[in-house]
Amino acid sequence: MIPMGRTGAYLVTMLAGALPALAVFGCLHFRKKRRLAAGTSGSALRSTAEALFWMFCGGMAAVTLTPRWLVWSVVDVLHGYGWNGAGYPFFERGTVNLIPFQTFALDGHSLYILAGNVVMFLPFGFFPGLLRSRCSWRWALAEGVCITLGIECWQLLIGRAFDVDDLLLNTLGVLCGYGLARLLGRLAPEFVQRFHPQSDLHEK
Repeated sequence: MIPMGRTGAYLVTMLAGALPALAVFGCLHFRKKRRLAAGTSGSALRSTAEALFWMFCGGMAAVTLTPRWLVWSVVDVLHGYGWNGAGYPFFERGTVNLIPFQTFALDGHSLYILAGNVVMFLPFGFFPGLLRSRCSWRWALAEGVCITLGIECWQLLIGRAFDVDDLLLNTLGVLCGYGLARLLGRLAPEFVQRFHPQSDLHEK
């Protein structure tokens, strides 16, 4: 059985991080617009994509940079049991797994976790690939490794785990997201160009 309770908890936790990130983006974007001339429809489309990316980054920070008991406490709340997270420490030594795919099995739960680790990191590659005309696959690979490595190292401090499986699958997710952005650019180049900076469009 797929653990939909955990999925709901992740979505609620992501929302809790996405809303403050959107507020910060709104403040920064307002200050930026005051310094620049009124934008075109393309710049408005780009701003929307940037806002979504900020929301995603804030949501992922809430999900990946907080202790595991926080997510499970959200699961309890969604199931009507009340908040059970009181008394747990925020910082606690985690565990390490350096053997690839040791924790996976051929069952629905493992496949769900495997797919989730890839899909959750797609936007880290998709949005930069969409918003930056000069973004390369090497940049996407470096970004994927740096982001996931930073997350995994931080999780060692909050009672979670440094897992090589997460490192590999999350980086794969970033690369797949970048590939989707490039595929969209081939299928609809004029549409994708509307997301690029105005300076890049003038150079073309």
